[in-house]
Amino acid sequence: MAPVGEQRIGHIEGIAPGAEFHRRRQVKRNNLHSDTVRGISTLVDKDGTRVADAIVLHGGYEDDHDDWDSIRYTGASPDVDKYKVKGVPRLRRSQSWDYADNAALKRSYERGHPVRVIRGWRGDKRYSPIDCYRYDGLYLVTDIRTAIARSPAPDGTPVEICQFDLKRLPEHSQDPTSLERQIADLLERQEQVAEEDGDDGGSEEEVEDAEEEPPSGEKFPEARAAHVQRLVRDDAVIRNVKRLHDGECQMCGLRLLGPDGKSYSEGAHIRPLGKPHRGPDVEPNVLCLCPNCHVRLDIGAIVIEDDWSIVVRAGAFGVDVRPKLKRHRKHKIHPDYVRYHREWWLSR
Repeated sequence: MAPVGEQRIGHIEGIAPGAEFHRRRQVKRNNLHSDTVRGISTLVDKDGTRVADAIVLHGGYEDDHDDWDSIRYTGASPDVDKYKVKGVPRLRRSQSWDYADNAALKRSYERGHPVRVIRGWRGDKRYSPIDCYRYDGLYLVTDIRTAIARSPAPDGTPVEICQFDLKRLPEHSQDPTSLERQIADLLERQEQVAEEDGDDGGSEEEVEDAEEEPPSGEKFPEARAAHVQRLVRDDAVIRNVKRLHDGECQMCGLRLLGPDGKSYSEGAHIRPLGKPHRGPDVEPNVLCLCPNCHVRLDIGAIVIEDDWSIVVRAGAFGVDVRPKLKRHRKHKIHPDYVRYHREWWLSR
């Protein structure tokens, strides 16, 4: 991907949430982050002081917590203060708010600057991409504090950490793609039409000019304004999942081919997007399914057990499913989404 835009606070022009990069240097080259190693990216603000413009979530400290819409993030420390236990970073001594990166992220909190969040594949398995880095949009630092780390220093003394709480900005604040803009405009126009059609008042002239009721036996279907609610899904996420499974349905094994020899499959979200489910648009929450199995999953005719067994709750004539969901070693489906889907439908 060629570099676009320039480093700044907020979105980078030409890069929408969901964009993926295979190397940290590509993330830097596209001005999403200023460094190829550090977690906190900084730049010079208008007053000459440094503020944070981005963070990377990629297998950080054990005190970090990622819940997609909200993040608890541990600040930065010099390399000499860090060591690892079973691959997890720990601290030899307490962090400082005077350390440049922590001070920069603190200033972004104080000034209300949003920060870009980039997730890597070593982050929380529920939300991390399969094998790359992904730009996941803008977040706002909502609170900061000095906290005690879960693990003490090697000598047993408590370690203080700089802790940040971040909240994802609403969807309308995220940078939309051209398709999302078109759909947003369409929905807005439909809402306007629905409001106009729903106006039960009217002038006398409007009543007089109303079209006469057709004679008995000549009634035509009534035209009604339809309000379509549709969430735009991340094509890159679905494309990655379908590529890993080569278009083969993970439930029934069907691989549909078109006249051009290309396979057709659909990306199905296990925990649905939007209200009331609020499922994230990430690979661990997506399955590669044929159209039939996609519908059966969406209506609860099929649920998945914790051991990946497929349970058919409502039959479909002539369609068999595998005893267990077919999985791919690089496609880390998270059991939380499977459990949510199953419990939701079993409680109906």
